[in-house]
Amino acid sequence: MGVVIGIDIGGSTTKIVGFDSEKKLIKPMFVTADDPITSIYGAFGKFTDTNGLGLNDIERVMITGVGSSYVNKPIYNLKCEVTPEFKSIGLGGLYLSGLDEAIIISLGTGTALVHAKRGCEPEYLGGTGVGGGTLMGLSGKLLGLNKIEHIDDLAKTGDINNVDLKIKDISKKDMGLSSQMTASNFGKLDDIATQGDLAIGLINMVFETVGMVAYFASKQFGLRDIVVTGNLTQISQAKEIFDVLNKMFNMNFMIPENAQFSTVIGSALSSFEK
Repeated sequence: MGVVIGIDIGGSTTKIVGFDSEKKLIKPMFVTADDPITSIYGAFGKFTDTNGLGLNDIERVMITGVGSSYVNKPIYNLKCEVTPEFKSIGLGGLYLSGLDEAIIISLGTGTALVHAKRGCEPEYLGGTGVGGGTLMGLSGKLLGLNKIEHIDDLAKTGDINNVDLKIKDISKKDMGLSSQMTASNFGKLDDIATQGDLAIGLINMVFETVGMVAYFASKQFGLRDIVVTGNLTQISQAKEIFDVLNKMFNMNFMIPENAQFSTVIGSALSSFEK
């Protein structure tokens, strides 16, 4: 069997990955373009050139993502198949984490939750509209920032205690809850909050909301393992915020290596099931 390529087509960003004949991962990459078709062919050309691949080396192309509907003919006459996005999320999350069963969070513009178990079809559980789009939209209005790396850098200068109302702020008695638990996102905000305070508050609100939704979903399966994937996992504060949730609820939120490429990895892996 030749190389299997996976492509995850977003609105303006396309991710691409490959597995060789021995099922070894070829380093993933992504490109950004103004439209999905340009992005697809740009990613394909960059990936094959970087890895010294010719068309004859490629067995098939597995496609997923919201932009997959734009692909209505074979890419360079190669065999192409569309993999359902939620299946790709599940397969990619288990592969990267090495787990046999888990709740997989896909942090994109919004957030999707999938229950994945080896040997079973991944199950879409629902999700929330809170995600990267929320962070970017509110940051644009409140901070005048539209690049995630700038929001990330600004948040490093902020203090969440100047923004969020914690349990310790409203009760001196032990309520059976961690004193550091958030009682209200932005519930402590006042006029002297800095731009950095606002930035870390926005990031924390998105991650805590997503984390709690995933925690509730995990309860119905009796699971502690929750794998966090998607572009937002690359934000500097992500691991720290999810580690706090781990301690509070005795959970195992984990961000594996290559988490931002999880869905496209899952799409490529689906080829080996056939």
